[in-house]
Amino acid sequence: MPEPIRKIADSRAATALLAAHPEWAAELAAPAAFSRSEMLAALAGAEAGDEAALKRRLRHLRSRVLLRAMARDLAGQAALEEVCAAMSDLAELSIAAALAHLRCEDLMVVGMGKLGGRELNVSSDVDLVFLYQGAPEDAPRYERAGRRLIQILSERSEDGFVFRVDMRLRPYGASGPLVSSCDALDQYFVTQGREWERYAWIKARALTGERDAELERIVRPFVYRKYLDYATLGAMRALHAEVRRDVARRELAGDVKLGPGGIREVEFVAQALQLIRGGRDPELTARPTLDVLSILSGKQLLPQPAALELAAAYRFLRNVEHRLQYLDDAQRHDLPEDAGDQARISRMMGFENWLSFREKLNQHRTAVTRHFEATFAEREQSAEPWPEHPRLAALRASQRYAALPADSRRRLDTLIPALARAARATPDGEATLARGVDLVEAIASRAAYLALLAENPQALERVARIIGASRWAAEFVTRHPLLLDELLDDRLLYAPFDPGSFSRGLARQLADARGDTERQMNALREAHQAQVFRLLAQDLAGLLTVERLADHLSALADAVLDATIVAVWRDQRGRHREDAPRFAVIGYGKLGGKELGYASDLDIIFLYEDEDERAGEVYARLAQRINHWLSSRTSSGVLFETDLALRPSGASGLLVSPVAAFERYQEENAWTWEHQALTRARFSAGDRAVGEKFEAIRTRILRRSRDESSLKKEILQMRQKIHAAHPNRSDLFDLKHDRGGMIDIEFAVQCLVLGHAHRHPDLTGNLGNIALLRMAAGHGLIDSALAERCRDAYREFRRLQHTLRLNGAQYARVPRAQVSAHVEAVTRLWSSVFGQAV
Repeated sequence: MPEPIRKIADSRAATALLAAHPEWAAELAAPAAFSRSEMLAALAGAEAGDEAALKRRLRHLRSRVLLRAMARDLAGQAALEEVCAAMSDLAELSIAAALAHLRCEDLMVVGMGKLGGRELNVSSDVDLVFLYQGAPEDAPRYERAGRRLIQILSERSEDGFVFRVDMRLRPYGASGPLVSSCDALDQYFVTQGREWERYAWIKARALTGERDAELERIVRPFVYRKYLDYATLGAMRALHAEVRRDVARRELAGDVKLGPGGIREVEFVAQALQLIRGGRDPELTARPTLDVLSILSGKQLLPQPAALELAAAYRFLRNVEHRLQYLDDAQRHDLPEDAGDQARISRMMGFENWLSFREKLNQHRTAVTRHFEATFAEREQSAEPWPEHPRLAALRASQRYAALPADSRRRLDTLIPALARAARATPDGEATLARGVDLVEAIASRAAYLALLAENPQALERVARIIGASRWAAEFVTRHPLLLDELLDDRLLYAPFDPGSFSRGLARQLADARGDTERQMNALREAHQAQVFRLLAQDLAGLLTVERLADHLSALADAVLDATIVAVWRDQRGRHREDAPRFAVIGYGKLGGKELGYASDLDIIFLYEDEDERAGEVYARLAQRINHWLSSRTSSGVLFETDLALRPSGASGLLVSPVAAFERYQEENAWTWEHQALTRARFSAGDRAVGEKFEAIRTRILRRSRDESSLKKEILQMRQKIHAAHPNRSDLFDLKHDRGGMIDIEFAVQCLVLGHAHRHPDLTGNLGNIALLRMAAGHGLIDSALAERCRDAYREFRRLQHTLRLNGAQYARVPRAQVSAHVEAVTRLWSSVFGQAV
């Protein structure tokens, strides 16, 4: 007897099927996997016959698929995934064949649960929801088709059945209409959707119809929140507690699906972490449980040992489930008490006896319970009173506090004493607590944010450290509470910035949101804010110099600009090129000089080189949309404030220029101050070939021979205008605008570049003021010792400016005595370059 046939002898269902259809035994001697194409061939033309013939063909096919899957499984030739895929294919193709017979293929049948995740077991119900797109008067036709579909699948005859059908997950459950319109489902989620239904819809998948995107549009916002949804842990705890009470009441402790340490608990762990984070990370919206566990492990959201143990337990438990169902082709999950059946299950699982099988089963169930409780463990709720503090007393007495749901008030009552303790551990506990209360007041109405901090004491300690160190950081987090997610894992928070990895991740998010402009714009903002926050944390921890931070922020801006160009061009109406646009963004000022700060504007211009007669109009529209994407305020805030005034002819000029026109303008019409600006300009994003042409023009312009006297006169006039525009009536020294400050260093360097680059071409390198000062000294243009003093001054001015801005100062001003030596060095540099006192 062939091994596969011998192996299925423990199945009474298989024995009965082969007795009724001995011709099927030939398929089992050396069984191949039952492919989807083979199933399609078996059903070919079934829709054209009468209903009785269709039912018979479906039932016979189901029996053959079951027998072959069983034979391969028990002979060790098929993994769990193959068995589940075969049953899922059978369900999908059976539903499609029935709808084709009923001539109602536009009915959208949604697979829920294991069918949605393509994890169907061998004797499973199929959980379905029926939807349609159309007017209410169309509903009766779809309802008739739905009822007949259920009958075709589930009616039991001498040939058996195809699948039992469960419709209780539809809107309003068994009391709701059998078929709902897509609009009605959308409205139901908004007005009636309950927390457990988010869990139920997590695997929902359209099996028929052609409106997958429509279903996704409706279901995704209901299932996945855009923020980190730690509030779902409480709901999942409550749901699981209800399941466990039901298990105890029905004495189902031995149930491998619902009992402690069973299949459902593995699914709860995976799906709870999906619900928490899936709105932020599209990869976590995967449906199969094993895939989700792997993704969670890869993203370090679940420790790898835990993920491996849970995956191994899931495979073992699902295999036990299948063998229980192989006995009699019945949907069962309880372990048998009959000694004969225990022996059958042990043999099918590859164990010598029931005792050794139960020992292994208990090991897996114990591991599942351990990881489940680690995921869902509820922190002990503190009965600690709120500290005596005027701000806290005002919050406790406020209408805002009184109006919170009971769960949110309990979380807040736990959070406030913990926040006060964390604040006391910072250098300025009073300031930290005040900033913390501002944050709590901003997030109090969002249960998920309260839950995140209440569920993660380490995150609360980190937020206290960061907001205590910087007023600007506190305001940034308060404006963008989504950033609280970044506080959960030090490995991610302090990971070095990798522009390539950032760009790849952002590209995936934008591609996932394609077709939804607001969602794409928010994805850009949230990705940028998250990375800025990581850099901020590293900055406050002393891990970055001001120069290194500016490099990172500038590279981040470049990456965001590149991603914006790609996303906008992809959906550009009337575009004349399928591939990338011949279009570039040129950075000036702080972006051009790679000296960007946390809240710096972007000084940019747009260039293109494209001979197509439509190019001017197309690229003007592209530039306009890019600027809109960057500077518009969405629900996630503003990405960048932009300044386009440095384009040729300023505000009166075209928004985007051909490279040739830009070149002519620089050669013939540009003012000296515009050539000064070129010293701190560079290609930032877009088409690199256009960027190279810009750089060639820039270099040639900067290396022109100029009349030194006229050059200095014009630069001095511009310096006077800037000084007059930024009066300082205080007794403090303005690090940027006062005489002897940062602008004087910048103007002196620009004069050196424009005046001497024709003899010293390396001065045109966009290397920053600190490097250019040393190069100028190397060429004998300024004294070497003075150059070093001014390099130190520029570094210190930038450091002080950065520190002041982190603490919310309106102006970058310090006592003059604090920087007097630096001011004196800059004053000497000015006299050396311009031949006159400042």
